[in-house]
Amino acid sequence: MKLKGKRVAVLISDMYQELEYWYPYYRLKEEGAEVVAVGPEVAQYKSKLGYPAKAALAADSARDQEFDGVVIPGGFAPDIMRRNAALVEFVRKMAQSGKVVAAICHGPWMLCSAKVLDGKRVTSFIAIRDDVEHAGATWVDEPVVRDWNIITSRVPDDLPAFTREMIAALVTA
Repeated sequence: MKLKGKRVAVLISDMYQELEYWYPYYRLKEEGAEVVAVGPEVAQYKSKLGYPAKAALAADSARDQEFDGVVIPGGFAPDIMRRNAALVEFVRKMAQSGKVVAAICHGPWMLCSAKVLDGKRVTSFIAIRDDVEHAGATWVDEPVVRDWNIITSRVPDDLPAFTREMIAALVTA
């Protein structure tokens, strides 16, 4: 129960990648964190394969002061999420306040839109490398990269390293 007393948002929207949402969601719960699914609105969302997940909190009600970290899963959901100003602002405030911000696969699209990558060293799914670099980051091809409070990974195979790094960061947050 390393994370007892910690509260972590996991962002959700349609077209999320199943493993990149559920694996961190349950690992954080196993470590004692309170995990809250935050979406554009309180609603049920479908993954790329149609699996449902329900947002318990709408983005416009999410306050960075109430969370220790945020997880941004991949899939095509981040492209949908970044169209929601409240979700982008939530991620921006979390990053700027030094909270743990973890994004995997296409998740760094949200970091690009939140304008928090300038000068950071990050990774992502290869297809968004250009986007990440245009946002001012140095892109590297590694399973997990931590640059201060920003943690990034590439693909579902990186989930064990990604989640270990996220938990370690939250322990000291």
